[in-house]
Amino acid sequence: MSAYHTPVLLEESVALLAVEPQGAYVDLTFGGGGHSRRILEALGEGGRLYAFDQDRDAWANRPDDPRFCLVESNFRFLRGALRLRGVTQVDGVLADLGVSSHHFDALERGFSFRGEAPLDMRMNQQGRLTAAEVVNRYSPEELTRILGDWGEIETPWKVANCIVRARSAGALETTARLVEAVKPCTPKKDEAKFLTKLFQALRIEVNGEMEALRMALEQSLKVLRPGGRLVVISYHSLEDRLVKNFMRSGNFSGRVEKDFFGRPSVPFELVARKAVTPSDEELARNPRSRSAKLRAAVKKQSDDPYRK
Repeated sequence: MSAYHTPVLLEESVALLAVEPQGAYVDLTFGGGGHSRRILEALGEGGRLYAFDQDRDAWANRPDDPRFCLVESNFRFLRGALRLRGVTQVDGVLADLGVSSHHFDALERGFSFRGEAPLDMRMNQQGRLTAAEVVNRYSPEELTRILGDWGEIETPWKVANCIVRARSAGALETTARLVEAVKPCTPKKDEAKFLTKLFQALRIEVNGEMEALRMALEQSLKVLRPGGRLVVISYHSLEDRLVKNFMRSGNFSGRVEKDFFGRPSVPFELVARKAVTPSDEELARNPRSRSAKLRAAVKKQSDDPYRK
């Protein structure tokens, strides 16, 4: 398996995708290419796979296969990128969300709170916003918002104040300086959990992850053929909540609309009501999979109210 990233729930997710040999599929998160390679194994000569990744580091992992197309783009541009390639509908969309092992292991990218590295956290290294800009330029109110919303930290205002006080003595440019800055409000018993939430909040803000996910989910509904499948692996409650609500109701609030006759009007049929989680064997092999949740849904045949 690639050292770049060990794919999570590989067999389970590709099985739920129910690959048709002559079908067209999308891997929204190419990364190390593990899921893409397994999809290609199930495709026939006439099948096609379009994979998305905005990080140039991932290009070294692309397979040499005429059925495969790697799109250098954020998956928020799913529909437009497919149209540029003459594709309007596909048979399945797979997304393995979160951060690849490569990003945590490449300390110079600034995704990990272990060690010392520039506060970067950009998935797309051409992007303008870095984590250093967030911690040094955001107002206390803005920091409080992202720490609460994206990190789900219990007392985000305290952490924001710690950051503001520390940066008044000099810019926070490295991961180690940030960890030191928040020490006064870091719980001694749950230090790793707290720092994970802090770095998650900054990473989501830098990369606009939640907005990108919303856009990709909405576009997946438009590009999927009736009977096509949406399969998503998420790693924290913010992602999973969006995915679960969207699959159940077609919107992000989770509110099920009803038609004129009072019947539920939803675009998907759930493949399973409960999320699939990693087995004990996978957890032993890949501890980073511990928070993964896999959900899958089939686009209903009757989808007129949702098509444009």
